Amino acid sequence: MEEILSNEVDLEEDTQRGRFLTFSLERESYGIEIRYVTEIIGIQSITQVPELPDYVKGIINLRGKIIPVMDVRLRFKKEPRDYNDRTCIIVVDIKNISIGLIVDSVTEVITIPEEEIVDPPQINKGSQNRYINKIGKVGNDVKLLLDCEKLFTEDELEDLHDAL
Repeated sequence: MEEILSNEVDLEEDTQRGRFLTFSLERESYGIEIRYVTEIIGIQSITQVPELPDYVKGIINLRGKIIPVMDVRLRFKKEPRDYNDRTCIIVVDIKNISIGLIVDSVTEVITIPEEEIVDPPQINKGSQNRYINKIGKVGNDVKLLLDCEKLFTEDELEDLHDAL
């Protein structure tokens, strides 16, 4: 019985391997491993919480669960932009903490074969580069694949958890 359960877990991981939810910020296209994504919702009313970093816009109430939301644009040091009907919140689970990621728009779920995923070029070790885990080649396009675990440091996750 234990072997069957182990095989099911392996099978589930296999079906998610190489699958990414893609989204855009300006003209750049990003991907998040699908295993981190719990749901996608439209932008909604955000309650500001004092003393959080500027990229953490506040909290939302999602079916009775309080979730902090981060504007990915601000986290990546891009110009702020007004939210519109294309703006989405991608709810991800990072180390058992649900966090909403505000993005310009969600594109699609795609599969990128392992051989089409490469390491980013080592041009500089700037702060923005720490969020990019790999680069996916999709046709003539490039998807910057995020490392969800590095969107927040351990201290930032702890601060978020304590603030709520």
